[in-house]
Formats: sequence, C-alpha cells, structure tokens
Amino acid sequence: MKRINSLDILKGLIIVLMSLDHFRDYFHSEAFFFNPTDPLKTNMATFSIRWVTHYCAPVFAFLAGVSAYIVGKKYDSKYLSRFLIYRGLWLIFVEIAIMNFGWRFDFEFSYLVLQVIWMLGVCMILLAVLIRLTNKQILIFSILIIFGHNLLDLIDLSGNFLWAVVHKLEFFKFGNDRTLVIAYPIIPWVGVMSLGYYFGQFFTRDFNSKKRVSLLKNIGAISMLGFFVVRFINQYGNSKNWVNYEFFSSTIFSFFDPEKYPPSLSYLLMTIGPMFLFLAFMDTNKKTIISRFFMVFGKVPFFFYILHVYFIHFFAMVFAEFSDFGWELMILKEPIWMLPSKLEGYGLNTFLMLALWICFVLFMYPFCKKFGAYKANNKEKKWLSYL
Repeated sequence: MKRINSLDILKGLIIVLMSLDHFRDYFHSEAFFFNPTDPLKTNMATFSIRWVTHYCAPVFAFLAGVSAYIVGKKYDSKYLSRFLIYRGLWLIFVEIAIMNFGWRFDFEFSYLVLQVIWMLGVCMILLAVLIRLTNKQILIFSILIIFGHNLLDLIDLSGNFLWAVVHKLEFFKFGNDRTLVIAYPIIPWVGVMSLGYYFGQFFTRDFNSKKRVSLLKNIGAISMLGFFVVRFINQYGNSKNWVNYEFFSSTIFSFFDPEKYPPSLSYLLMTIGPMFLFLAFMDTNKKTIISRFFMVFGKVPFFFYILHVYFIHFFAMVFAEFSDFGWELMILKEPIWMLPSKLEGYGLNTFLMLALWICFVLFMYPFCKKFGAYKANNKEKKWLSYL
C-alpha cells in the first residue's frame, strides 16, 4: 500500500528544519550564552529559528504512527508488532551508542542524553502492544494521554528514574562522573504516535482525498483555536505559564514558548494544528520543484538524521580549528550549550549561520538522493527498512 506524497514532503521539511536547530547549536554565536526562547534576552530572529524547530518532534512522532499503520496494512498484526519492537530496540541502541557519540565525539561517553530517537524507539515498542486495540480504543487512548497528561504535573517524584522515563526531564549522576539525561519522557509522546497510527487510515490511496483534506483542515483549525484558548487561560495545559512583560515583544515570546520537556497540552496543540493544515494544503496542490526537493530528504529521514549530526559536528571541529580555538574544543564531555566560558568569541552571527546552514542542506542533498534511489531499487533488502 503506497502512502501519499504529502507525508514524505512534510517529513523532509521537518528533518531539514531539525538540522537548522542542530546547526545553530554548533555555529550560532548567540546559542552558547542564553536560551534562544528566553523572553528577556532573545530577539525575533533567534527566537524564530528555535521556535520553528518545535514542530519537529511532534510531527515525527505522529508520522511514525502513520507509517506504522501503513506497514500494518501490508502484513498481519503479529508481523507489525514484531517489526515495531525490533525497530524500537534499534532506535534506542542508535540513540545511546551512535547519536550520543555523534553529538560529542567523546569515547568515554561521559554524558548520555536520551532524546527524540530514544523517545521514538520506546513509543514504537509501546505501540506494538497498542495496535491490539480497536481503532476507536486507540483514538480514546490518544486523546486521554494528550489532553490529560498534564494532570501528572501534580505528582512530584523528583529524582525517581522510572518517573523521569514516564513524565519528567531529569539529570542523573552515575559511575565515575557520568551523567544521564532523560530529555524526552515517554508521556505524552506515546499518545501522539498512537494518534498518528489512528490517522493512518486516512492516508491511504483508497481513502477519498476530499474527505481527508476536509478532515485535516477541521482538526487543524480546532487544534490551533484550542491552543490560543488553553494558552490564554494560562492554567491547565501550561506547565510553563506565559508572562505579561513590560515590552510587548517579550510577552509574545513568552506566549509562544509553552513547555516542551515534557510537551504540555498547549505545546502539542500549537504544533499539531499547523501540521494538519500543512498536510491538507499539500494534498490539494501539485508537486513543485520545492516539494520534490523536500521529498528527497523525506524518503530517507533517519539516514539524514544520523549523517547530519556527524557532519555538523565534524564541520564545527574544522571551523573551531580555523577560528584559532582548536579542534579539541569540539571533543565534548558535556553538551556544547553547557560550555559558554570556553566559547566566548566563537561562532557566527545569525545571517552567516543561516547562509552556511543553507549550504549545508544543499551539501546533504546528493547523499540523500543517492541513498533514496538505492533504497528504492533494493526493497528486498530488509536491513534498509531500519534506515
């Protein structure tokens, strides 16, 4: 069963935006000295660069669910469960062993951060169980998790590892000066992925496209309206309340910066709503050179993800060497944003950083195009499904 093109276009757009956030981490001079969404320190350009990447994790969790449904239409539920478990375990391994090294180039693995790839892996394993439910039950589960998870904010189990895995960003010290960070707790992400699985039935070739577009538009509009209502009330669904500052721009920054770790209800409504509208828009428009460009990345997003982290970090080493900071600066014992004292004077201004990022995306294009063609021409090779 083939999926519609809008899914790959959106996936490609989102993975490119994700690379912007990671490129900013290693090259933007402002990234090292203040939180880009800090209402009192940021500016419109810096805030926007960070804010637009908020869409990445929710969209990937949702689309992973959609993809699981499409795979499931080709095989029985037993095969799908096994596939999701194996792929989930693979993603967890990749996060721990491959991505953590890529971020820091530290052979001692002094700092382990469990981020979006880990989250997708664990959620896939849980989805392997959830697919045994009916579609209606999966929808109810998804809605309850997404709309009800902020009730868990009332529970304080700070320092508890299992609770951190479930619903709280935590830092844990272990071994000889090693640190483990649970950056992406599983709730409510599992609800976003299961929601994507439920919506998978609407993204098949045999589903009426006009009905799909109408559904996506309505849900997108309702979600965006829901965001403004929930955020304006500033009570439930806002783990991080917005503040009315003296300067209007600071108030706007605060309003559009809901809690991401873990994602609050307002954060999910803010990101999922436009996602639905984008899918509806792409479903009603013919492919253009721009959409075809993003489809190249969207067909091999995991390949892009792994490769781009290593390339960005390597180029940062080269940049540090030619900037008289020395390449050793980029052998990191902790995340780069925790080293402001060593990075004074390092990095590029916003304009140059964006220009270099565009060049980087173009640099990545032929790698993804060639791998995408290889993957399409070798579908019998099962290992390719894990990339």
